[in-house]
Amino acid sequence: MKSILLFTDAIDIELKTGPDMCDITSELEQRIKTSNIEIGNLCATMVGSTGSITTIEFEPGVVEDLKRAINTLAPPGLEYEHEKAWHDGNGHSHVQAALLGPSIVLPVRNGKLRRGTWQQVVAINHDNRPRTRTVEVTIIGTDQD
Repeated sequence: MKSILLFTDAIDIELKTGPDMCDITSELEQRIKTSNIEIGNLCATMVGSTGSITTIEFEPGVVEDLKRAINTLAPPGLEYEHEKAWHDGNGHSHVQAALLGPSIVLPVRNGKLRRGTWQQVVAINHDNRPRTRTVEVTIIGTDQD
């Protein structure tokens, strides 16, 4: 019977005022390599209520399209109940992050992320100020097929 392996780590990312995004695919691939897990699942979770994680083709056009879509779904400048309580101007940031979600689970096969040719994993800051974001990474699996 194979033993199940567990690997955990964190990635810190500097992001500008949102929506701003960063391709973290290579950082995740490096964690898989370090873990020695060949087959399993990787979970990446953004810490904080104004950040999210998703996958896209990380090229300038799609990045701008996603930013526009995010701001259309929950635009800055609307009246948000959060603003009435906290007066911090980031009600839209919380809603945007909730719509995209804080985490993603991806398959690990043959010691690599199983993803499409043009599919990258991106971390997104939605806050109304630059943030250092932490992405917690957990990889569970086995060391051989």
